Amino acid sequence: MQLEAALPVGADPRRHARVLAKVHEAALSGDALPSHPRAVIGASWQRMRRLGLDPDRGAPVPALVPEQLEARRRESGLAAVLPALRGGLISLAEQAAHILVVVDADGRVLWRDGSTAVRRRADGLGFFEGVDWHENVAGTNAIGTALVARHPVQVYSAEHYVRNQHDWTCAAAPLHDPRDGKLLGAVDLSGPASTVHPTTLALVDAVAKLAEAQLRTTHLSELERLRGLASPLLAKVKGRAVITDPHGWIAASAGLVPVGRIALPNDVTAGRTWLPAYGNCLLEPLPGGWLVRLTEEEDAPPTRVVLDLKSSRESTLRVSGAAGAWSHRLSPRHAEMLYILARHRQGRSASELSLDLFGDAGRTVTVRAEMSRMRRHFGGILLGRPYRFADDVEVVVERPSDGEVLPHSVAPAVRA
Repeated sequence: MQLEAALPVGADPRRHARVLAKVHEAALSGDALPSHPRAVIGASWQRMRRLGLDPDRGAPVPALVPEQLEARRRESGLAAVLPALRGGLISLAEQAAHILVVVDADGRVLWRDGSTAVRRRADGLGFFEGVDWHENVAGTNAIGTALVARHPVQVYSAEHYVRNQHDWTCAAAPLHDPRDGKLLGAVDLSGPASTVHPTTLALVDAVAKLAEAQLRTTHLSELERLRGLASPLLAKVKGRAVITDPHGWIAASAGLVPVGRIALPNDVTAGRTWLPAYGNCLLEPLPGGWLVRLTEEEDAPPTRVVLDLKSSRESTLRVSGAAGAWSHRLSPRHAEMLYILARHRQGRSASELSLDLFGDAGRTVTVRAEMSRMRRHFGGILLGRPYRFADDVEVVVERPSDGEVLPHSVAPAVRA
């Protein structure tokens, strides 16, 4: 997607900040807006109002204690790319009176570096290591809003929902695990509002992409090592089988047309299970992966599918039946598409899905590509022509409780 800087081209920063302040106050008071905020900001403000967030102080929660912070750092999956993030941004942060901030997927600040003066100023704001900076807590801000929107965001002055952040500008980009698309967190540059610059967003986005590329290279190396183990092992296996890494990426196969990846249960264990791509299988652990043998038993297809949208931070598909149960994390786009199909059990054509998703019936190539990916993962559940859930599967949608909002991924056209 095209990046959108917070400061319009040629705009005077001070004058623009005054306009934003008027728009912010009008939005909070319910008065007619003198102008409209950017779409990403307006959508975030709406979420904050639905949550009832205090525009003066947010919803502060206790910071992590040192032991909790260290545990979060270890579990985040971001320590490996921290040198790349620092190498790409720390010199700019120090020279441009900014701080570099790295948060996990929940918005917890894991690392903070950069200008000493700005770090002291951030301390006064309560913006330090261990705090929660998700927008549900800190209001509209580049970090929290990028985590929800799942794309790079720059926020300037009174675009921040909480007033004590109006003297700040920030630019953040989300970081994803290339192995499974899971949101790992975000990288951010923040500083005084007077330091706003439209190129900051592009720089943060570029460094985030470099970090993700490093993770991808590491994963390919791990898959290659597993492939070296897999070839002699598969030669001894009777019947059809594949060897995958812990995330379902296939290193080698025997008797099957190989695909890039299969959906494994999130909490995969050894033994018999049902997999959407192959039906009933036997899973055996290997160093760094799994041996998946296809059994000759008659498939026992799933009988119940639960689309869990209760969390605004992550959506999940849970499947259960006679052969067992498994769950799979969903990308925002796939959660959106499955929600539409759950509401239209008779099915949707590619053009109808395109209209639902994008407000444009002509983006069928994108729809077909996404549905192809999903059907490779959920082949026993999803049918084509039209796209729909299998008729003999019970589909349940778990929505947020009253007063909460649906995940950002759910299309406005199907929220009703």
